Amino acid sequence: MTNKGLLRIGVFYDGSYFTYAQLHYNTIKENGWIVFEPLHELIEQVMAEKEQGFNSYKVVYASWFQGLKHTKQTETKHLELERNRHIDLIDAGVELKFTHNNHEQNEKGVDVKMALEVLQVALDDKIDIAVLITGDGDFIPLVRALMKQGKRVLLFYFDYENKYNKSFANKKLINACNYAINFTEIEANKTFKPYFKNLFR
Repeated sequence: MTNKGLLRIGVFYDGSYFTYAQLHYNTIKENGWIVFEPLHELIEQVMAEKEQGFNSYKVVYASWFQGLKHTKQTETKHLELERNRHIDLIDAGVELKFTHNNHEQNEKGVDVKMALEVLQVALDDKIDIAVLITGDGDFIPLVRALMKQGKRVLLFYFDYENKYNKSFANKKLINACNYAINFTEIEANKTFKPYFKNLFR
């Protein structure tokens, strides 16, 4: 295969989904907090394995989608954790996209905003690969729309269960994507294992 220059990667975070996973690895597994810059480096390495033939692989766009509740609905310790996470995201060059998470719209408003953003970035031809960090089957139409635009999709998901929460990815969503990576299997992968230990702070 001839070299094809830069593979442009866009990473799109389902904020609530990722937050629960970050808490799982820090509090339950005691690995520490997942750090965003090393995570992006890992994603670049994953894509270098999946899409060979490019000169370089780079996350050129990243955004975080989250619904926010009013401060009177949130405990102070959670607000402090959120602030620290948001600073980490800003330092990693991730754009923050918030919606007001009221009772009526719940997380659906976040999903819609994320889907519209991802599709717009693809239509503007800013990326070649869309990495969706989520497990929500509601994103299947987005995946199909991206493919119609000639974009490939990597699903990056978490699969675990603890006494407080469980995480997984919708099987139809996994099957709809070009590629799927289960975070919990990365540690056992010889190619990615060196990157895994650098993911936590």
